Parts: sequence; structure tokens; C-alpha cells
Amino acid sequence: MLIDNKSIAIVGGGPGGLTLARLLQMKGALVKVYERDLDKNARVQGSPLDLHEDSGLAAIREADLLKEFKENFLPGADKTLILNEKAEIFYSDHETNLEENFGHEYFRPEIDRGSLRKILLESLEPETVVWDSHFISMEKQNDVWKLDFKNRESVYADIVIGSDGANSKIRPYITDIKPFYSGIVMLEGNIHQSKTKVPNIYSLINGGKIMAFGNEKNILMGQKGTGDLGFYASFKADENWASDSGLDFNNQSQILEWFKNNYPEWSDIWYELFENAETPFVPRPIYCIPLDQTWETSSNLTIIGDAAHVMPPFAGEGANMAMLDALELSKYLTSEKYNSLTEAISEYEINMRKRVSKAAEESLENGEKMHSESALETMLEFFGGH
Repeated sequence: MLIDNKSIAIVGGGPGGLTLARLLQMKGALVKVYERDLDKNARVQGSPLDLHEDSGLAAIREADLLKEFKENFLPGADKTLILNEKAEIFYSDHETNLEENFGHEYFRPEIDRGSLRKILLESLEPETVVWDSHFISMEKQNDVWKLDFKNRESVYADIVIGSDGANSKIRPYITDIKPFYSGIVMLEGNIHQSKTKVPNIYSLINGGKIMAFGNEKNILMGQKGTGDLGFYASFKADENWASDSGLDFNNQSQILEWFKNNYPEWSDIWYELFENAETPFVPRPIYCIPLDQTWETSSNLTIIGDAAHVMPPFAGEGANMAMLDALELSKYLTSEKYNSLTEAISEYEINMRKRVSKAAEESLENGEKMHSESALETMLEFFGGH
């Protein structure tokens, strides 16, 4: 096997990096994951993930973790309501979406990010993840990489795999190509104890998710397994909107006033979201990889997930593509088919770039549709067809 007796450093412990570590360890590889979080409980996890049959769930199956996934996923969290800006319901599958249907093309079970992380962490050998490892830089010394961290001693690895997200520090060692701004900003809010703090929305969402469309703007939200609720006000704006807006994202009343002024046609039922969200709100300009990106393959360095192909969230492909990257890369690295690591990594990167280009294009197109004048009609047609 090409990676026999080779030390592998995975930088970043998100779904992609942890899945890759699990799959490689199943093949006997020597793997460490270097994660900047202080410990496994440090990160505030975002909205639940919906895993897709041929990507995220395929990786879970290959990792022999489907039983654990089924014990931890959120039944019914994929239930969907489509509303207009007045909070009038135009589509609901709450009466029909009653059964789990693993194996079906359109079944996309949801799981809290924290639960998925726990499943993956518990599947790894002890001390695989080296916490509190803030990557700074690395340099090649002969055929080995020396990795430097902010708060710990340097380490050496035969192979480095960047899984460190959209702002990857590994990516620049591979390519100078940068993601471009999609034209959309998503303002994120999170509400603890949503049952008591936002009773109207809590009753409406009923454990599932809501997509509301009106006047080229969206509100998107999902219920978390903890009872918390995550939501996004999504709209078209300049790339520097967050800094140019003059808003104090720690100020609930100021953000509510912004919402009233910029979503003037929207019902006051939405106000309780902004009145009860934790601060700060988080503005997220949405970026995407160039669809034609390419680079020269390295003999012992590559990237997966958002580090390789950040894309808008409007097709739900981000984490799924990261986990599929992990699945495919693990197979390439452990295959007897290739004569060298360079050949194996090259094959992975060529196929990965082709695959994610299609997913990114779909995500961009969906973003345009969801922020168009006909967004409500378009989305009703899409969900009606599925």
C-alpha cells in the first residue's frame, strides 16, 4: 500500500477530516488530526446537516457507522415548510414525511453537527486528534513536511491533507486560485430555548425547517436537536456589506430595526427571531470556487472539503462533498492500482474537481433562483416535483 509506514497529518477536524481519519485508520494508516479547537466541546455547532445518499451517507456506510448515525439522527428534522414573506404556508410535507427511508435517493436525514462530530471522534483510535493545534505554516524538508503551530511544537509528516475550511491555510501551498464572491450575504442568528423564546416560530417550524421567500430575500431556518434554532436572513448585497452597513452585530434592537427597514414587506411574526437571538449576529458573505479551477499535483499534499471547493449552501452539498472527498481520497491512497502517491493524488484531484464543479454550479444557480422575484414559485415547483 502506498501509505504503508507513512505518517499522515490531516489539518482540520470537521466532518471531512474526521471521516478521512476514520477511513484511513480502518486500512491501518498512521494518522493524526490537528484541530485548532481547544477540545471536543469548544465549538458552537451550527445548523444540522442533511446527509445525501450518494455522498455523506455513502461515507458513513463505508466508515461502518450507519448504526451509530441512525441512533443519533433527528427523525423529522427534514420536514419542510415553504412560506411567503407574510408567513403564509404554501407547501408542507409534515403530513407525508413521516417515515425514515434510508436508501431512497431523496431521503436526506438530518443530524446535529455536534452529534456527527461525536460519532466520528468516538470511532477514532485514542489520541488521534491533537486539540489546540493552531496551524501557522509549513515547509518541505526533503520529502517530509514540517508543520508549525502557534501553541505547540512542530511536527513532521510524510503526507499532509488540508481539511481546514473555507479560509484554509493549507490551500495556498497548492494553488493561488481564490474563491469569488457570489453576491449573497447570509446574516446568521441563533436562539437558545426556542420553545419559550420564540413560541410562534417554534410552533410553526414543528421540529423541521422553514424556507421563506419574498421580494428577492429569504429567511431560512432549522430546528436543532438541542431545542435551539438557527436562522439566516439571506439577501443580495455588496461584498463588504458587513463593514459598510455600520451595524453593531451585538445590538439586537439595531439588527431588528435593520430587518424592518430592509424587509419592509415581511410580517412582524419574524421579529421575534431578531428580538431573541443570541449576540453577536454573524454576517457571512458567501463565496464559491471558480468552476474551472485546476493546479499541479503535489506528491504528498492535497486538500478536501471547503479548503478545496467552498461553495454556497443552496444545494446542501458542502459537508456532503467533504465527506465524499474523504471517501474517495481514502480509496485512492490505499489502492494497489497506482505506482506512486503523485499518481493516486492526481487521480483524486482530477475527479474531485470535476465532481464539485457541478455541485458548485448547482449551488450558484439555486442561489440565484432563491433570490429572484419568482423565488417562491420556483421553489414550490422544485419541491412539488420531489
